[in-house]
Amino acid sequence: MVAFVIRRLLQSVLVMLAVALIAFTMFRFIGDPVNSMLPENATAEDRQTLRENLGLDQPVTVQFTRFVSGVAKGEFGISYRNKRPVAEMIAERLPATLELVLAAAVFALLLGVPIGIYTALHPKGVLSNILNIGSLIGISVPTFVTGILLILIFSVWLNWLPSFGRGETVQIGWWSTGFLTVSGLKSLILPAIMLGLFQVTLIMRLVRAEMMEVLRSDFVRFAKARGLTNRAVNFGHALGNTLMPVITIVGLQLGSMIAFAIITETVFQWPGMGLLFIQAVSFADIPVMSAYLVLVALVFVAINMIVDLLYFAIDPRLSVRA
Repeated sequence: MVAFVIRRLLQSVLVMLAVALIAFTMFRFIGDPVNSMLPENATAEDRQTLRENLGLDQPVTVQFTRFVSGVAKGEFGISYRNKRPVAEMIAERLPATLELVLAAAVFALLLGVPIGIYTALHPKGVLSNILNIGSLIGISVPTFVTGILLILIFSVWLNWLPSFGRGETVQIGWWSTGFLTVSGLKSLILPAIMLGLFQVTLIMRLVRAEMMEVLRSDFVRFAKARGLTNRAVNFGHALGNTLMPVITIVGLQLGSMIAFAIITETVFQWPGMGLLFIQAVSFADIPVMSAYLVLVALVFVAINMIVDLLYFAIDPRLSVRA
């Protein structure tokens, strides 16, 4: 177990170094930030002075070394556009994104797992067929279309929920939360549904497929032959063995939701990291874009580590193989 954790930590360090290199090199080709920061009538001397102040006149190896050392200390440089520390800007936007992803994940699990179980236990039922058709529609429709429809129905026609913004927030230390205000909770509903709807269909279909496979296995037949009730077989044996792939997918999808919350935050003007990234792209704000990519990679690495540790908790046999 300890050897496994150490091995994964070393692998994680290598992954983060690779991501840092990709983030550092890739964003060099999206445009010259000096052109975005200075007016068109700026002189060559002004441009050279700004390059020196930003450290862009240094060799690439020096710039990358400085970038990696800063990331290791939690420092991502100064935003070219806002002239503020990038770490400070991300700290302001991070709570909004994490609360949105948390709400979307809870929504997806509370809806996707029960629907998946029901459709697996009643595969030929009318309601199961309707839910399966609905899941296909949910996977096929682009998320931004879903968001526009939600705004049209619940904000424009019914005027029940706000169509943009985060609502009122409460400051708890450096963390700002909308969970403690009515307007904050109302503002969270539509973005969370948009972000979590695809995950609902994915989890539902995964749980359905895995549980139907487990229900056909020999140990389930043996459990039924012993006289166990259907409830004990379905929820005590079958569901427990269905959790392994579900945990994997849910864990990876958490990282995906953080990475791809950009679309949701853009549609609803949600003041999170995704919207910050889109604004940074428009102004070639390389420090912000690089920091966003590194943080998303760190989230994926951390979630993969947690998922692997959960495997050990669910299936003790893995500790012997490790």
